Amino acid sequence: MSETNARDDARFMAAAAAYARRGLGKVWPNPAVGAIIVRDDGDGPRVVGRGNTQPPGGPHAEVVALRQAADLARGATCYVTLEPCSHQGRTGPCAVALAEAGVKRVVIGLLDPNPRVAGRGVSMLEAGGVEVCVASGEAARLAAELHAGHVRRVTDGRPHVILKLAVSRDGYIGRPGNGQVLITGEDVFRRVHVLRAECDGILVGIGTVLEDDPSLSCRLPGLTHRSPVRVVLDTEARLPLSSTLVKTAESIPVWVVVGADADPERLEALTAAGCMLIRLARPEGQRLDPHAVMRALGQRGLTRLLVEGGAGVARSLMDADLADEICISRGDVEIGDGGLRPFVDRDLSLVADLGRHELGFAFPAGRDTMMRYVRKRS
Repeated sequence: MSETNARDDARFMAAAAAYARRGLGKVWPNPAVGAIIVRDDGDGPRVVGRGNTQPPGGPHAEVVALRQAADLARGATCYVTLEPCSHQGRTGPCAVALAEAGVKRVVIGLLDPNPRVAGRGVSMLEAGGVEVCVASGEAARLAAELHAGHVRRVTDGRPHVILKLAVSRDGYIGRPGNGQVLITGEDVFRRVHVLRAECDGILVGIGTVLEDDPSLSCRLPGLTHRSPVRVVLDTEARLPLSSTLVKTAESIPVWVVVGADADPERLEALTAAGCMLIRLARPEGQRLDPHAVMRALGQRGLTRLLVEGGAGVARSLMDADLADEICISRGDVEIGDGGLRPFVDRDLSLVADLGRHELGFAFPAGRDTMMRYVRKRS
């Protein structure tokens, strides 16, 4: 591959990844794939088709891009963030569609670990006379980050978990009994709500609901329809019928994870109010197993889960090694003595002490700072 082609491949794969992000939070349980079709007739490469996976039942990214490119796809290159599917689902195999359209070359960001694909898409393309290239370097990293939720659900049966914390300048997340404390400003608010829109579900514990009565919706103009499924860990089914979550359950889904031994009358009332119940067995007197919770959510299709619970939920995820990313918003305010620590009896030093994550990036957001820690590669 020439140096020019390598540069073009990295550039167009980045464009495909950016286009794919439009589907995050909208297309689960399917992966949010992006495809760009590029043609070069001698006067430089130009994009003739682009697409991202549509909600379940709709076309995949490659098909959307092929429809836009029409006859210009013949002899062109397709950049796709995930290996094209090779099986018949609600839509036909994308690998076949690309070959039949006469695409000359396909650059793949990430091979699909799904056993229904797992290299079969590549084989199908090559059998159709298509040259196949798998991305490396930065292009591969972008695709892996984009499809982390899909990969986690396929390989581990659970969603990719993003633990979000807002921490004051002196290291606390709030004050006992004071409800929600405003720690960060408008810049962080906007970024967090974009993150909500890019996740399939958002999870909190019942303590947060009883203390704050949150809506857990996406409240940015133009993105309100992108609010994720709201998930509440509620072993004893204490979620109030008067809560904001229950009152809005008909418009934005609410899933309540309860113990199988919870009060039947409470369960019936929550069901009648429009909540979906997920019943899990547990040893008497103990909390729900976080691994069982995550498997249950994965079985129901969630691929990306944002966790905004309190210190107890955050600590349980850290103890169970279930936090794949940790997003920390460091505010400029101080809470003072008696504040709540991020992980019950531990401050943020727990992240470094466990040694499972490394800093991916940090950047200013107004007067605050946002940091993203990612799981170290094994």
